Amino acid sequence: QVQLGESGGGSVQAGGSLRLSCAASEFTISDVCMGWFRQAPGKEDEGVAVTHTGRGTTLYADSVKGRFSISQDNAKNTLYLQMNSLKPEDTAMYYCAADTGGSYCPTFLPWSFRYWGQGTQVTVSS
Repeated sequence: QVQLGESGGGSVQAGGSLRLSCAASEFTISDVCMGWFRQAPGKEDEGVAVTHTGRGTTLYADSVKGRFSISQDNAKNTLYLQMNSLKPEDTAMYYCAADTGGSYCPTFLPWSFRYWGQGTQVTVSS
């Protein structure tokens, strides 16, 4: 059974950094579409960063460009999201998503992703 397990969330002050991890099981991440979405209370889901791990193409939300970076470790079968210069508006539940298809990748369309993790909470205080 395919599983995505996020970790690395927590509480930080504005300007701080966190690195989220998404460990995949039952499939290899070396040539798939994977990314991060977030949902803040009272707000719609937002795509944060998505990459096609085989092609190396990447998409970032305008709100995180220059601050967040998506990367992968194929040996560990894990996707990462390095988040720097965090702002209070980055506070949200962050979800990892993946799809072995990838025709539309990179994309922020949620229906393009078959697999989703349970999420990890990120809280940024001012």
